[in-house]
Amino acid sequence: MKQIKSEQLVSLLKQRLNEEKFNFDFDKKQDKLRLNHKKTGKGMELSLPGILAKYNEKQEAAVEEVVYTIEQTFQAMEQEKEQGFQASTQIYPVIRSTSYPKASKEGHAFITTEHTAETRIFYALDLGKTYRFLDESMLEVLQLTEEQIREMARFSVKTLPTVYKKDEVAGNIFYFVNANDGYDASRILNESFLKEMSTIIEGDMTLSVPHQDVLIIGDIRNETGYDVLAQMSMHFFTVGTVPITSLSFIYEDGELEPIFILAKNRVKKEQEKQ
Repeated sequence: MKQIKSEQLVSLLKQRLNEEKFNFDFDKKQDKLRLNHKKTGKGMELSLPGILAKYNEKQEAAVEEVVYTIEQTFQAMEQEKEQGFQASTQIYPVIRSTSYPKASKEGHAFITTEHTAETRIFYALDLGKTYRFLDESMLEVLQLTEEQIREMARFSVKTLPTVYKKDEVAGNIFYFVNANDGYDASRILNESFLKEMSTIIEGDMTLSVPHQDVLIIGDIRNETGYDVLAQMSMHFFTVGTVPITSLSFIYEDGELEPIFILAKNRVKKEQEKQ
């Protein structure tokens, strides 16, 4: 399989992107590429090692993914500059890792809500093919309060389609939600959907959001199922465009509990029995 270096990757990106629209600033020491959009005056920074790793695995498809993300992001910026924000635009919750930055590059704090020790909820203004995280500076423009944004997002996530694919491994059932609309992981916040799924689960119900574009619901019926789930979550976490967490959760009575805590509790109970 063809392997390339950072300089070659930068050349590929320059070929695919319209150089009349962008200024390219390649920092060889930091192994980063800074793109500045000439029309909007805004920019974004790409860390090249992560893209190279995906290229070495997926080849041209990896470049296409990056180019698409860049084009859609700057298209959203152009739309924002020309039309401004519209409060009527849909607002959705977006799940991210707790290590994800809590403020924009301009220093404005993103609007967030705590979720689990591994995940945090951000809020996004949907712009069609992409979205823009909401920060405190945008509240006045949208004429909304933080609580109104959270309420709108709680409603919006319930309107997302919940089609899933089903697979069976070693007697355990796994359901995969993968609409590729940018909000697959967000469906973990759709309580009515989770309760509906719990009615067909026979074993332990688990939830996994290894990356942005998948929600895995597990029906774990034997110990092997936990091993399969751990391997599956780690695989999805490593190949995802926007990784979130390789840790899975037990879902019970509307609560999420990390699986490693559940395992510790089970060991403790077994020891107490002895």
